[in-house]
Amino acid sequence: MFRRKNSSHNHHENDSLPSESKINDLKVAMGPLYERSLKYCDDACLRRYLEARNWNTEKAKKMLEESLKWRIDYKPEGIRWEEVAIEGETGKAYRANFHDRDGRSVLILRPAMQNSASLENNIRHLVYLIENAILNLPEGQEQMSWLIDFTGWSLSTSVPIKSAKDTVNILQNHYPERLAMAFLYNPPRIFEAFWKIVKYFLDAKTFQKVKFVYPKNKDSVELMQSFFDQDNLPTEFGGKAKLKYDHDEFSKQMVLDDLKALSLWGLDQKDEKISQHAVTKHSGAEVAPESIALPAS
Repeated sequence: MFRRKNSSHNHHENDSLPSESKINDLKVAMGPLYERSLKYCDDACLRRYLEARNWNTEKAKKMLEESLKWRIDYKPEGIRWEEVAIEGETGKAYRANFHDRDGRSVLILRPAMQNSASLENNIRHLVYLIENAILNLPEGQEQMSWLIDFTGWSLSTSVPIKSAKDTVNILQNHYPERLAMAFLYNPPRIFEAFWKIVKYFLDAKTFQKVKFVYPKNKDSVELMQSFFDQDNLPTEFGGKAKLKYDHDEFSKQMVLDDLKALSLWGLDQKDEKISQHAVTKHSGAEVAPESIALPAS
């Protein structure tokens, strides 16, 4: 079973009454919400936005309103694997098949495996993976962990500064309190020049969640091992598991997860047919998706 003593779920169970009052205040301040915005803004969501703004209701309201506008325009929950699959062919970013010790979803990023010059497609692919990581969180857990492997990284393979800035902005502004920790494993010295620029885009809370891990630094290794079981942690990150990204197998899982997303968000039957086609395309006759009852459109 997952170790939960440090999870946000148990932390919230001990929250005082004033925090619940703040959530109610934010509900009132937001006014009536409808459809996907209403579904998005559950109590846990409101709490995350309040935490991100140090429980200031007015600031949390502004932040949440901006996120809702972004979600209406960008439609992150509507991105389908078929649209971004080409970005994932090299395994530059994907959801791991294991959780950390607290049951969080894990995203593995390998920036040296960059295969696209399109900033928009890179961002869209990452947003899809963030949504997918959230979709696969176990009950009671709200955050994800990131593992970033710098094997083979160089300035020539790094993403442009604008892409890094856009990624940080989306993560901080539209997925507040979703990141538990990001482990940057064994970055080369030349990465320091890139980091000096990127770190200025991070707010104080996010900055504290970024940890550099070096194999010869005992403290940083022990910190990462406190988050991950060594048997699950890939050898690229100092663990014992063999890391092998299989794009075809990952694609099969993603198109099945797309059906889960359809059910969760109540998307229409047209989208369901698209995902069913994707399942057939990637899985062939050997894999049949479970029947999922979708709300009537």
